[in-house]
Amino acid sequence: MAPNSPSDRKKPMTNGESASSHQMSHAIRPMELRDIAEVAEIEREAFPTTWPPTAFRKELTNRLARYLVAFECREEGAPAPPPPETTHVSRPGLLGRLFGGLRAGGRARTEGPERPSGEGLLSGYVGIWFMADEAHITSIASRDVHRGTGVGELLLISTVELARLRGSRVVTLEVRVSNEPAKGLYRKYDFHEMGVRKNYYSDNNEDAYVMTTDPIASPGYSTRFDELVSGHRDRWGRSDRIVTSLSSTQ
Repeated sequence: MAPNSPSDRKKPMTNGESASSHQMSHAIRPMELRDIAEVAEIEREAFPTTWPPTAFRKELTNRLARYLVAFECREEGAPAPPPPETTHVSRPGLLGRLFGGLRAGGRARTEGPERPSGEGLLSGYVGIWFMADEAHITSIASRDVHRGTGVGELLLISTVELARLRGSRVVTLEVRVSNEPAKGLYRKYDFHEMGVRKNYYSDNNEDAYVMTTDPIASPGYSTRFDELVSGHRDRWGRSDRIVTSLSSTQ
């Protein structure tokens, strides 16, 4: 699946404060079963031609896979956000399958599990497969309303941090050759184009670039990465990131 990354527009500050003086409005934690409905909704919004949809319940039991979610932070005592709208998607017929189309029915609100105090709606997710010495990003996406708010970059930062903890040598991914915003973000984090997968995307037979980092434990990459994390914090504020049993606030 193609990684999908938000553009990088600056969010205005208020009262003359810098972003680093307050908590970022989004945080990261591992995906749980209660998140499946919302993550599936984000996937449908970001990748509308994907069929069949990702089997997230199965993925959560896959020993090679790890999923992280970004969520909105809300103040203690604030009313819980309404449950997300869920799109009911019917299985396409023969013509729909041939042309990669989906037929969406009505949209309805569904009640989900109670959210922990301080946690709002999910704003994005990332899926990573760990194979040999490689952490491979299978999918990364944020809700449309959260693009340009640093969420996609936060998910990418968290992926590299998780890859470090697991001892991966490099992080890799595929991206559409036409996806300039995504390529710009990946290049910012020192992903390099290493090859092309011809006709990789089934919806329009578009090619994909294969991109990879330098060894993430190398002194050069570590220094550059830490500088970028610091820059993200200065721009968007501190963020709590729980990628395994360990957590960080930077």
